[in-house]
Amino acid sequence: MTDKDQMSVAEFLIARLKECGLPRIFGVPGGGSSMDLIDAARRADIPFVLTRREDSGAIMAATTAWLSGGPGLALGTKGPGLTSAANGIASACLDRAPVVFVSDGFGANERSYVTHQYFDQIALMEPITKHTSKLDGDDPASEIETLIATMTQPPKGPAYIELTGGTARHLVEAADHHAAPNARTAAADDSDIEKAIKLINAAKRPVVVAGLEALAGDNATAVRGLTEALNAPALVTYMGKGVIPDAHPNFAGIFTGGAVEQACVNEADLIILAGLDPVELIRQPWPYSVPVLDIAEVQHEPHYMSPEQGLYGSVAGSIERLTDSLQASDWSTPEIAGHLEHFSAAMEYKQRPSLTPVEVVSMASETFGSKPRLAVDAGAHMFSAVAFWPANDPYDVLISNGLATMAFALPAGLAAALHDPDRGAVAMTGDGGLMMCLGELVTAAQQKANLTVIVFNDGSLSLIDIKRQEMQLPELGFNWQQPDFAAAARGFGCTAWRVADADSYQEALTAATATEGPCLIDVVLDPEGYLDQMRSLRG
Repeated sequence: MTDKDQMSVAEFLIARLKECGLPRIFGVPGGGSSMDLIDAARRADIPFVLTRREDSGAIMAATTAWLSGGPGLALGTKGPGLTSAANGIASACLDRAPVVFVSDGFGANERSYVTHQYFDQIALMEPITKHTSKLDGDDPASEIETLIATMTQPPKGPAYIELTGGTARHLVEAADHHAAPNARTAAADDSDIEKAIKLINAAKRPVVVAGLEALAGDNATAVRGLTEALNAPALVTYMGKGVIPDAHPNFAGIFTGGAVEQACVNEADLIILAGLDPVELIRQPWPYSVPVLDIAEVQHEPHYMSPEQGLYGSVAGSIERLTDSLQASDWSTPEIAGHLEHFSAAMEYKQRPSLTPVEVVSMASETFGSKPRLAVDAGAHMFSAVAFWPANDPYDVLISNGLATMAFALPAGLAAALHDPDRGAVAMTGDGGLMMCLGELVTAAQQKANLTVIVFNDGSLSLIDIKRQEMQLPELGFNWQQPDFAAAARGFGCTAWRVADADSYQEALTAATATEGPCLIDVVLDPEGYLDQMRSLRG
């Protein structure tokens, strides 16, 4: 074997992830193995994006994995770098994103005497990853194959590597290594398909609910075909936005496990879950007694309900074997449209003289059109954002729904803008969420990203304050003086506006569409009205 037949562990990891579709890497490097990885990526023509926080890097890697269909890669230093990244890694875990996070590690000799920054990093990561490794065994190439296979099998999720500089530079005989073929997920078996067909054809008024597993590959096309074959109302989860386009005649609104969808679903005699992962639903008991057909990549346990029939495996493969044998339902197009009108009316604000969150979203949607993707942060503003920003295709709207973490929208929107610069992205965030990741505006400026950040600046942790109001508690310190985010954004190298009324907001939106590089619109709002909206949605 010649030297050309050998690669370092770092080179092999980068090469295999590139073969799987890795487009770029993110993170805050340390002084150990991260240097080897970044240099290996440079030589493989994979760009490195320096983020300002490690958790942001993990979120950017997860978003990139969704949009590219390949894995994501983020890195950080050992100790504080890894603990800082933990929220982003947990988000990738519960939002089902195949991300590799690599931190520097402690050598075996160090573990015998080092206490500075030292803790059991593998133990920290095991509850929030699908696989962990130090790649220090006899066959690190096979360890990497196992890692890739594990994180990309449903339900997808992150893997963690604790990698020392010495291990990163260890040579492997890559020429003798052959990647394991990607295992295709089979459709459900014939007997289960037959039972599902009988269950559907016995129903007169089925309802389809599409979730995050319906986003990838051919799944969305299959779910749309199922909906059209049945002419049934179709609802989507937050993460499932775009599986059924908002303008589709069968679209009936959003499904969260809450109250607003019950007007539609209570009229059903069968609920068809198409790629729904229970991690997407709010923590409330399942309110329906009609049979459920659960079509999913895997049988999720625990779940909110026990299905009458389950089809587990390839979502598209299972649905394609159903559709030719199905009969149209008794639903009429006007009935379905009426349920969408009910949903939209429930999410609207009462008329007010000041700018409302619904108007912030609707005006932005009209001005930007359907071109940019939308990234949405956790918080009270997300109710309006997800309800009133239309989606035509999967991943038109990006949101953390499994972990539902704050500080998601800015890094996710930035990753989306880097993935598709011509299309760009809009990030809608609350003021609390933005303050947690404000430094990523510097990253956006450094990358000259086609990104517009819209801040719902209401001077409070609004979603938490809603819960305080429901508990009828006095003020508990959840408010603050509204910051001038526009001034901060200008200091970070972004173009920015601060607005408080519809006319100035429209002027800022129009200017943002014509501005190159990252923009921020700081919208000063009154938080009044969030409580009624949340009650409509969740009950």
